[in-house]
Order: sequence, then structure tokens, then C-alpha cells
Amino acid sequence: MSVAARPPLGRCPVVRLRVLRVLSPLVREFVTAVRRTDRIDVVLVEATDAAGRTGWGEAAVSWRVTGESPESVAAAVVGPLTEAVVGRDPGDAALPIALAGATWGNAAARSAVECALADLAARQQGRRLADVLFAASANASSPDGAVSSDAAPPRIRTDMTLSAGTPAELAATAAEHAAAGFHCLKVKADASMDLRAVLCAVSDAVGERVVLRVDANQAWEADAAIRSIRACEDAGLAIEFVEQPVAAVDLAALARVTAAVDTPIMADESVRGIRDVRAVADRGAADLVNIKLAKTGGLAEAQAAATAAVNAGLGVVFGCMMEAHVGLAAAAHLAAAVAPGVVHDLDAALWHRTAPVVGGIQYRADTIELGAGPGIGVTGLRSDALEEVLG
Repeated sequence: MSVAARPPLGRCPVVRLRVLRVLSPLVREFVTAVRRTDRIDVVLVEATDAAGRTGWGEAAVSWRVTGESPESVAAAVVGPLTEAVVGRDPGDAALPIALAGATWGNAAARSAVECALADLAARQQGRRLADVLFAASANASSPDGAVSSDAAPPRIRTDMTLSAGTPAELAATAAEHAAAGFHCLKVKADASMDLRAVLCAVSDAVGERVVLRVDANQAWEADAAIRSIRACEDAGLAIEFVEQPVAAVDLAALARVTAAVDTPIMADESVRGIRDVRAVADRGAADLVNIKLAKTGGLAEAQAAATAAVNAGLGVVFGCMMEAHVGLAAAAHLAAAVAPGVVHDLDAALWHRTAPVVGGIQYRADTIELGAGPGIGVTGLRSDALEEVLG
């Protein structure tokens, strides 16, 4: 390559996407109304530019939740998604549209690629990803009303999730997390659970200083949801919100629950992008929405969905699947740029025994420190973490 043709020191095109898989054991079993597991396939996407710099993204995979597997992510990434991005500037604002048009579905794969490209573009600029996303925001204003003229904050807060279990089990786990510095706990519920008994036990264990959330993961029919939530209200239990009490596709049932109880209702599985946010708002189906990169297909759609939610008067929380530190870093940087004053739902990396990468976000009890960057701050894969190159 001649000197004249050498890529510039800053921006230069993407030359390769690579998919890596790490099998990551969890610190304890993760149990929801639809899932039980003690290990996770961490599927990472590495984007490399012509100067040898890399950016990182992660695809959350679960046949029952995302409809994707490590193999399906690899097929999408090394095929149509690579064709859509190689040779282009990773900071090209048209890339999210190109990725969305390259495949039907495959939201987790598309998100991993888009996040890797965004990380790479921020690295090329020598900036934190949060600051790039903050600058791209139309009015640099957050859903909770906080406004900054400078940059995204260096940290955000998260809740901690409690797997479904007996009242005694959850009370003991809740007390441990409260002692460790968590001030907001999210209890996973299932159809067989006596929610009132569980929350009474947890509340007694942690006291009023800890905020409680409930996530039903579509566990109930509308009538059962209303009975369970009202029972908790009658017991004087303060619940910040109940997340996705009924089936994702049944917005009528979700709206009926929302109208019938005093406790705020959050839509999660019902919301994958901006159209779903608008449908929820139009139906009065929920008071808040949980936005996840694995559902939206990437940062651009997630940011647009959050803006639409705020404009419709809905609260916004950024959440995650059972992901590791790369996926959580992208979500945390977005949350810091868009909704820094909210307690988010980004605890999944704490469920992993070890991080598959070096650098990136750091957890300090319920605080996520973004780090100085650039990008999301990841400097590479741990030498002992790689299990398989998928493509």
C-alpha cells in the first residue's frame, strides 16, 4: 500500500467481523418463569478496521427468548451482516439501516455488530461511547429531566435480580444483596408463586431502604395478575413496578392489568422497537418500558425507542438479557447517555464467575463505572476465555 493510500490515523474502514464463543459458568442458577440455567454461551463479535483497531459487541442468545443461537448469530454475522459493513466507515450513520435491511429478524446478531461498530468508531475518535451517544442525542436531555451540556456521566446505577424461589430463599438472598450495597431488587415471579408471601418475606428481610420490583416474564393471565398485584397492594407492599405480567402479544390484557391496579406496569417482552413503544402508549398498556439491545437490534433503534417512550409519557429503563460484560457495557453507555438518573436493570454481568474480556465497565455494588474509554473500554479477550471461533 502506498503512503497516499494508507488509512488515516482516525477513521478508516471495517475490514473484518469475527464471532467468538465463550462458555461462561454462573455464580448461581438463574431461574425465571421461562428459563433455568447455570451457564451461558457468551457470543462476541469483534470488528476490525484497516488500522488494526478493534471494537466489541455481544449477542444474547436463547431459543426461547431471542430465537437465536451461537450458530445462527455466526451465520448472520459472517454472511449478510459482513457484506453490509466491510469497506465502510464504522461511524457511518447509515449503517444501522443497512444492518436492519441485511437480514429479517436476527436482532441479537444485528445488535452485536452495530455495537461493535459503534465501539470501533468511538475508539477511532478517542472518545467514550457514552459521550458519542450523548452528542448524537437531539437535545442532550434524559428521560428523567436531567440535562448536561458537557458529556454523559461516568457511572449509572442498577438493580439486582432475584431468581424465582421460596419466600425463605429469596429473603436470605435479598438480605445478602442489601448488605452488599444494592438498594433496588427485582424479584422474578412465576405462576405458582405466592407473590404476596414472597414480597412480605423479602421486605421484612431488607426493610424500607431497599426498593422492590417484580418481573413476571409473562407468567400470568390478566385476572391472576390483577389478583396477585392487588393482594400485594392490600398488604401495604411498596412495589416500584411489575414487569410484563401477561403474554407479550396480548396488549389488551396488559392494558387491562394496567388499568386495574395502582402499581405501575412495565412492558418488556411486548417491546422490541419504536413501533411497539408507540403501540403500548396508544393502548395505555403500560406505564414504563424496558428497552434491551438484544430486542431492538442495536443502539440506534434503542435510542429512538427511548425517545418515543419519553415523548409519549412513558418511563424508560434499560435492561439486558443474561449477557456478559461486553453487552452490558454497550447498554450501560447508552443508559448513561439517555437516562442517567434512572436505576436500570443491568446486573447480568454480576451473574458470571469471570469476565470474558479485559477492561470495560466495573461494578461497585449497585453502581456501574463506565471507565475512561475509549469506546466501551474493552482492550481484548482474556487469554483463558476463548472456547471457539465460530466465524
